[in-house]
Amino acid sequence: MLENIGSYSGKSILKRLIMAQIPVAATSQTGLAEGQSYRPALVTLAVLYFMMGLITCLNDTLVPFFKNSFQLTYTQSALVQFYFFFTYGVMSIPAGVLVSKFGFKQSMVAGFAVAAVGTFLFFPASLMHQYYLFLAALFILAVGIVILQVAANPYITLLGPPETASSRFNLIQALGSLGTTVAPLLGLWYILSETSHVGQSSEAVRLPYLCITALVILIAFVISQLKLPNPVAQVPNAVEGQAGIFAFRNLRFGLVALFCYVGAEVSIGSFLTNYIADTAGIVENEAVTYVAFYWGSMLVGRFIGAGVLKIVRAPLVLSICAVAAVLLIAVSVTSTGMLAAWTMVAVGLCNSIMFATIFSLSVAGLEEHATRASGWLSTAIVGGAVISFLQGWLIDHFNWQVAFMLPLVCYVFILFFGLNGYKERKFDTP
Repeated sequence: MLENIGSYSGKSILKRLIMAQIPVAATSQTGLAEGQSYRPALVTLAVLYFMMGLITCLNDTLVPFFKNSFQLTYTQSALVQFYFFFTYGVMSIPAGVLVSKFGFKQSMVAGFAVAAVGTFLFFPASLMHQYYLFLAALFILAVGIVILQVAANPYITLLGPPETASSRFNLIQALGSLGTTVAPLLGLWYILSETSHVGQSSEAVRLPYLCITALVILIAFVISQLKLPNPVAQVPNAVEGQAGIFAFRNLRFGLVALFCYVGAEVSIGSFLTNYIADTAGIVENEAVTYVAFYWGSMLVGRFIGAGVLKIVRAPLVLSICAVAAVLLIAVSVTSTGMLAAWTMVAVGLCNSIMFATIFSLSVAGLEEHATRASGWLSTAIVGGAVISFLQGWLIDHFNWQVAFMLPLVCYVFILFFGLNGYKERKFDTP
């Protein structure tokens, strides 16, 4: 999902893949002073990405859990993802300002601290059994995750030689994928498995989120005590104002494509448990294990994609994956049983390379505008809020088949972007 920044050259990543407006150089000279070791920092980032993946994808368990515990409609249960991903739309650029002012290390500590507040608030929310309190807690939690995301992405790039930046991204973000794979299983064991025992209660989330709170606080404390390198670099003077970057058609279409991608990915993961339970005729406790396969297939796909993208043009790979996703959704919604389940799960494999590829193609050719463009692209992650909410509404008012036409249309637009929308030319400006 948000951590898929994989198989591009170190210099290209350094120049382009910055998730907020942070002062990072677009040259090969950035990195650490001679003799400095960046391995402790990379271990820290591995833990950070694992926790981000784990916390984010636990939302896929919360959607069906809250739906049962509070007797919600699908639209109402989709507010879990809406409040979480809406935060990216309003906090990405402010988070970039925070990182610029206080540095990478302090921003990561701050991100974990804010996330800990959000996870702790699950405790009073469960005591009072109020859905709106859980949504408030999720919003605060998401603020912390956004700060972590904005701080971590450029930090990975600056640690170590630019020519090995791609391998560092692959390794660190694969660990993030491990967190997204483990999260549904933890949600099954410690949250959904208790649903039948607690009835109209939210008690099942207390212990898991208190444990996460303690772990996040511990990580924040450890990071605060570490002597992490603090690479400093500068961006070449960029054109003042934001209007100039939107003259690039690949950026305009890329914003929409990234919005569609995150929206489709999140909405499928959010409703996959209920969808498989209904179409395959199994209980939710069994259906949630398929969510782990959905996210796990993205982990596998990243390693495969890292090799494929070295020999095949990125737009072609993106187009093929988009076509495959459309076909898999079409087969799933026109079938039943295990065929419907596994074809929808397989969409996760198609997702694996999409974020990184769309992001890179969107900023290709922007040169000194790339860092500003990256700040705007990070706000497109709000698609996870909008698309999942709309799909919940479609499920309530129509059926699964109609509802899954929404992510299918998203992949159709991604196909257009891969075939034509990515091309680096400017719109005519007055």
